[in-house]
Amino acid sequence: MEHESIVTLAKGFTMAIGGIFPAFAIGKIVSNAMESIGRNPESAGKLFVPMLLGAAFAEAIAIYALVVVFTLK
Repeated sequence: MEHESIVTLAKGFTMAIGGIFPAFAIGKIVSNAMESIGRNPESAGKLFVPMLLGAAFAEAIAIYALVVVFTLK
């Protein structure tokens, strides 16, 4: 295999793995928050900000993967 094709494969795997796990994490965060709000509707105000922060931190991992892909040559 040539160097360019190995780098292209590495970029593809980095984005695939770096994107799928944060997607699952965000889905789990939001699912659990919605379930919690469904059980106790008064908790919606208390759960909204931590849910958004958790989703933002999980999304940051995907952005780190994107930055790694841009730095690979």
